[in-house]
Amino acid sequence: MRVSRRMSWGAAAAVAVVLAATACSGDGGGSDTPDGDAVIRIGIAEPQHMIPSNATESAGAQVLAALYTPLVEFDAEKKPVEVAAESIESADNVLWTVKLKGGYTFHNGEPVTADSYINAWNHAAYGPNGNGGAYFFGQIEGYDDLQSTDPDGEEGPQQAPEPKAKTLTGLNKVDDLTFTVTLSGPFAEFESVLGYHVFSPLPAAAWASEGVLKEGFEEAPIGNGPFRMKGSWQHDSRIEVERYDAHPGPKPKIGGVVFQIYQQLTTDYADLLAGNNDVTRQVPTESLGSAPTDLGDRFGKSPLSSFQFLAFPTFQPEFARAEVRRAISMAIDRDEIVRTIFKDSQTSARSFVSPLLAGARPDTCGEPCQFDPARAKAEYQAAGGPARLQISYNGDGGHKDWVEATCNQLKNNLGVECVSTPEAKFADLLNKVEAKTPVGMFRMGWSMDYPSMQNYLGPIYTTNGSSNYYGFSNAEFDRLVEEGERAPNQEEAIKKYQEAEQILAREMPVIPLRFGQNNYGHSTRVGNVELDAQGQVDLLKIEVID
Repeated sequence: MRVSRRMSWGAAAAVAVVLAATACSGDGGGSDTPDGDAVIRIGIAEPQHMIPSNATESAGAQVLAALYTPLVEFDAEKKPVEVAAESIESADNVLWTVKLKGGYTFHNGEPVTADSYINAWNHAAYGPNGNGGAYFFGQIEGYDDLQSTDPDGEEGPQQAPEPKAKTLTGLNKVDDLTFTVTLSGPFAEFESVLGYHVFSPLPAAAWASEGVLKEGFEEAPIGNGPFRMKGSWQHDSRIEVERYDAHPGPKPKIGGVVFQIYQQLTTDYADLLAGNNDVTRQVPTESLGSAPTDLGDRFGKSPLSSFQFLAFPTFQPEFARAEVRRAISMAIDRDEIVRTIFKDSQTSARSFVSPLLAGARPDTCGEPCQFDPARAKAEYQAAGGPARLQISYNGDGGHKDWVEATCNQLKNNLGVECVSTPEAKFADLLNKVEAKTPVGMFRMGWSMDYPSMQNYLGPIYTTNGSSNYYGFSNAEFDRLVEEGERAPNQEEAIKKYQEAEQILAREMPVIPLRFGQNNYGHSTRVGNVELDAQGQVDLLKIEVID
């Protein structure tokens, strides 16, 4: 889930002053020689969290990409390639052996060892710690024993009994650079899952005691990546990182990054045009028409795995019926919004899985995703849909225009009142949704954490999925996703995932709206700017050329 934000103009100006000494070449003129010590500026949103296992949105992920090196990354065919891992092997897809490359150290000089991963993963999986990425450890043996025994919450969050265990039985150290992972069942795609940053290691310096993080560690995380923190997280202002020269992997071509935090994409983009920002990861929708003229060849496009959708709080009576949800979907003209608001820079979504992935199909949603206002109104009224609709969204992500356009369509096509309600920050919206505060329908988005259909189904819609904010629960769906995970190969897994997707088309816990693309811009200072399918700037390629 991925967006961008803003800091005040005063704060932006202050950052510009701080960077003035390193931003340009000493003689004030252009240079064809890249400056390997220069600091660049990238616009992001205020992260919700900065502990790897608790950061499940794009702003935090962009910073963590600087601070941590994953076990694997992915090639052009989306196959895993070892990075911090020397090898990841399994003969049965249940018992996996992970061998680490030597030479990796944390930014405080500690060596990265098998214990660094085992301790971090145990903390991530332990239910009372409340990590947003805990779900991704659910297939490791012993995970259930780390969760509360009060799944229905009847005793309340303060009274829930302690879990049976605090560590995963499926994690075992072999030697300082080797550990094994035993899963509760076979999962052929497990190596790909390990590319997600929630599986990052943590140093001994992170712990106040066994399994307990030091207070304040999140404000200045210590990672194993190509950059290290410079100072601490300046909330709603900036996060600064500098190159870590002891990193054994490929070296960055820059000396550091200031991640400038914005509350509005329009200000992020205005700073880019004014020379106060170097990379805008997401050009605001209202500037898409002018961006090619504003930026020329500095306006870039690339494939993006993003999936934008409207989510229903299915636990609320007015949205409990699938008939109501399907009727609302039929009342939305996706193609018109893509054409008029997004200037054809996105594509209408009529399925639930990014078209970039193996197994994705173009129209799994069927009739509920076809614009049919007359039928939508008749079925909405027959199903007893509410007379008033609300769409909540994060105001820092450039969503205002399309949300208001969607509301206007619902007013006209369903004959209802519809209001759009912004929350200042994406983190604020997530916090309200997690607390089940009434917000009406709410805007959500997803970009892949690893290239598998499972990543678009399991975390978002299974009963215990880490990002199932809608209360959707379907036993048949859960079973099919699990069977896909247990399949012996990707081909067999895809068959199960496709069956599961058909249930989503029937139940419509969310309304598919759009699949995205990266629409980004950069300043004249920088070159080799690339954004990946997760919308993240490649910090090992970008360089300063002015």
